Amino acid sequence: MAKLHDDWEVLPHGPLREVAPGLMTVVGQIPMPLGNFPRRMTVVALPRKRTAIFSPIPLPDAEMARIQALGTPSFIIVPNGGHRLDSRPFKARYPKAKVVAAPGAKAQVDEAVRVDTSTPDLGKDVDLVSVPGMGDAELALVVRHDGGTTLVVNDIVGNVSQPQGIGARIMARLTGFGPRPAVPRLLRMRYVKDEAALAAQLRDWSEIPGLIRLIPSHGEIIDRPAATLRRLADNLA
Repeated sequence: MAKLHDDWEVLPHGPLREVAPGLMTVVGQIPMPLGNFPRRMTVVALPRKRTAIFSPIPLPDAEMARIQALGTPSFIIVPNGGHRLDSRPFKARYPKAKVVAAPGAKAQVDEAVRVDTSTPDLGKDVDLVSVPGMGDAELALVVRHDGGTTLVVNDIVGNVSQPQGIGARIMARLTGFGPRPAVPRLLRMRYVKDEAALAAQLRDWSEIPGLIRLIPSHGEIIDRPAATLRRLADNLA
């Protein structure tokens, strides 16, 4: 586990992109020997000019200003204990924001920053899901917006097809986060408690009317992901 960050440290990252009305995402890079491994933050607009930050990554002031123009960061969602790296500086920058974590990850996230809730009110168009089969320790979002529905997941789906550097390529292959969409091998070995329950959730998500994209925390966005979700479910159970 990387050392937790105390300060607002901007690491290499790509552009902050709006992928749907009220939905922004950016890919950052985790430095590692012989390469960088991608991690993604997703920003969701909420009612009353607020936003939820899923898997926080510090950005330069100009890009944070774009997020703040979308809405005041009001919820810092730490989707599992492994994604707490920058939760402390985010809370310091936005002290009124509530820190959100799943009950099964609360103790680990608390080591970085105090968790405020596991059941935030994100409005009628955003559902926070504690992913079945993961020991109540992994969160996802279902976001309904103009044009369809987007599923935002954390580590349960990896799609790292083009990592930067040989070290990152080796890591992606060994852990199963790439090169094509998969439930990562490392996740299945260490963190999945009930594969049948996780498979059932993947199938349920595949049947969401108007599901147009899946945004993972590690890897490329998957468009029209229903068939991919069904395939991943079939591989689990």
